[in-house]
Amino acid sequence: MKKYENTGSKDTRSGFGAGMTELGQKNENVVALCADLIGSLKFDDFKKNHPERFFQIGIAEANMIGIAAGLTIGGKIPFTGTFANFSTGRVYDQIRQSVAYSDKNVKICASHAGLTLGEDGATHQILEDIGLMKMLPGMTVINTCDYNQTKAATIALADHHGPAYLRFGRPVVPNFTPADEPFIIGKAIMLNEGTDVTIVATGHLVWEALIAAEALEAKGISAEVINIHTIKPLDDEAILKSVAKTGCIVTAEEHNFLGGLGESVARVLSLNHPTPQEFVAVNDSFGESGTPEQLMEKYQLNHQAIVAAVEKVMKRK
Repeated sequence: MKKYENTGSKDTRSGFGAGMTELGQKNENVVALCADLIGSLKFDDFKKNHPERFFQIGIAEANMIGIAAGLTIGGKIPFTGTFANFSTGRVYDQIRQSVAYSDKNVKICASHAGLTLGEDGATHQILEDIGLMKMLPGMTVINTCDYNQTKAATIALADHHGPAYLRFGRPVVPNFTPADEPFIIGKAIMLNEGTDVTIVATGHLVWEALIAAEALEAKGISAEVINIHTIKPLDDEAILKSVAKTGCIVTAEEHNFLGGLGESVARVLSLNHPTPQEFVAVNDSFGESGTPEQLMEKYQLNHQAIVAAVEKVMKRK
């Protein structure tokens, strides 16, 4: 079970910054746009090294999306950066019309997503962004779990043609995926093979799922853990192959259970292989101010909640 170890906790937004630094050196068509949050999005190195390809838009997120869409016409690959709340909810009309409907090659990169934004509170803790973005035709939706995976996803998006949403976070979290692990959009990653229950997790809940699997192993329960970094397109094959073996599934995400990973998985199961499922997610509510640790515990987004969901779903097999 100890296949994945924390090699040193880091924030996923720094993984994005490292990815942008590398892209700046490798691909002259990559440009960056920021809505007055250079430090928060870790754009500092890109701006320093490539000032002619960095655009500070200011607190004008709708303009940022429009400018990004325009830049694609000249062959540029724009990466926009601001908080997840401002990357999606504030500018949804611009994304829908100028990016998704027009099939523009814009990469919408969103930090400070979910409850782990912490003390800034409910107005900034967007929990519906995955749902908003996955409903847009042609939009790829990625939610990474650690520093290494966020860096790899950022680099991979430059070679992926089409609108994309990349979601990551503010807090320091365990960095456990291999630095050299290939990032393949739409391809889930098997973290631990098991026979009794499937746990599919995304974002910050992936590490919690691994901890839960260890706790379950001590109870004699064999849990299969799958890292779903791409929510759209979803790796249906990996999910169906796993539940055919285990007979039940738990989905875990730092998002409202409405519109998130869990609902996407439920659709796949209902159409192909009806299977008992439990959701570890926010139960249709806004967040509140608090430390990330306090909020993840209060809203039951941790390994204890995953263990409880597993024990519940196994009774339904």
